[in-house]
Amino acid sequence: MEFSFLNELPKLVWMLIGIVVFLGVIGLMLVLLDAPRSKRDRWQAAFFLGPAVLLLLGGLVYPVVRTTVLSFYDRSGDTFVGLANYLWMFQRPEILQVLLNTLLWVLFAPALATAIGLLYAVLIDRSRFESLAKSLVFMPMAISFVGASIIWRFVYAYRPADQDQYGLLNQIVVWFGGEPRLWLLEQPLNTFLLILVLIWVQAGFAMVVLSAAIKAIPTETVEAARIDGAGAWQLFSRITLPSVWPTLLVVLITISVQTLKVFDIVRTMTGGNYGTSVIANEMYSQAFSQGQVGQGSALAVFLFVLVIPLVVLQIRRNRKARELA
Repeated sequence: MEFSFLNELPKLVWMLIGIVVFLGVIGLMLVLLDAPRSKRDRWQAAFFLGPAVLLLLGGLVYPVVRTTVLSFYDRSGDTFVGLANYLWMFQRPEILQVLLNTLLWVLFAPALATAIGLLYAVLIDRSRFESLAKSLVFMPMAISFVGASIIWRFVYAYRPADQDQYGLLNQIVVWFGGEPRLWLLEQPLNTFLLILVLIWVQAGFAMVVLSAAIKAIPTETVEAARIDGAGAWQLFSRITLPSVWPTLLVVLITISVQTLKVFDIVRTMTGGNYGTSVIANEMYSQAFSQGQVGQGSALAVFLFVLVIPLVVLQIRRNRKARELA
């Protein structure tokens, strides 16, 4: 397909108009910043807060309101059905399985990822190869969830027993005299195998944040405890854990919010099949794959309601931390 300047001219014109408007706004803001303090405060606040407010209204508030309204309508979005879509969530066995899977993700993924991160941070604190060890654990954080899912699909890959295995897990099973298995098809084991992918990615995040909190513990406190005869477990339980507890809660809440929204891992590895679907994946399937706009919107609202308490808790903790600072 050949490039035609005349065909692309309208796009170029709009691009130039956008650049001119952007530069004009920046220039106006600079002029206002140089104005006397008594005259510029309101304009300055409006220019700084205005774009953010517009983005929030267009990108967050309107979609939330629109999705909430659609959750009370049928699949076409034309006929009002009341709470039928919400009742449907708790009446269909397959959707109850989705809710149960999401509960399993929230119970296990944040707790295990945070615990592993904390354990690793404690073990490698001030060790000789601390930087290298941290880099190896944090490396999965540089990979997208889709990339991590593809890597772990190869780990769980299956071939018949009469063929060479290229899946790491099945190869280990064969080495020990076992038979290769279709790991991602076995319920409920497959759900826990998917959870392992999120733990693998998020443990590095937990480790880095908690390691910084551990290093913030005063050296004098640790040395005084050692002089008093405190062992490794006493140092951890009475000094380290109480000191990093606020940071630990922040990490736990952050990973919990990420877990509730998990979509990429399930979609990439199983497509939500074999009893592995979660709310975010089912929301997408209902709304876009099956055309059930009302039911998909109800799942989206339900997910939003689940996330709100965690966000509120995080905001309150941040507010208390600022008051104590």
